[in-house]
Amino acid sequence: MKAVIQRVSQASVEVEGKIVGEIGPGLVVLLGVAGDDEEADADYLAEKIANLRIFDDAEGKMNLSLMERQGEILAISQFTLYANTRKGRRPSFINAALPEKAQPLYEYFIKKVEEFGVKTARGVFGAMMLVKIFNDGPVTIILESKDRLKPRNE
Repeated sequence: MKAVIQRVSQASVEVEGKIVGEIGPGLVVLLGVAGDDEEADADYLAEKIANLRIFDDAEGKMNLSLMERQGEILAISQFTLYANTRKGRRPSFINAALPEKAQPLYEYFIKKVEEFGVKTARGVFGAMMLVKIFNDGPVTIILESKDRLKPRNE
């Protein structure tokens, strides 16, 4: 799994002109699911994102987690994170999971984040969405679940 995380002051997502999810201060998580991903990948990212210290403390240092700030998450499924552009000019999405695998893992990820006590809003899986993001900082972090398998000294 791959997640692009943006710290936001607020965010919302619309489908067909209707707001289907919105949050105040917190994180927007654009989540891509690869064909070989499994629940362990979602477990890793949920824990990492809930505890990632990317919010400012009283001294202005990034030292607080989403849970410590009682922030919210807006989770958006985004298969295009697995675009392969190495060959030609048209992206290939062969590494992205098919919807029948990706949707349950996306839902599982949200469930795992909520188990940390984080209020979570979401987009509509597979829909065309308009995501409004008020990036705070800006702070944007990219995480990959396969990093859990790499030795710590890399």
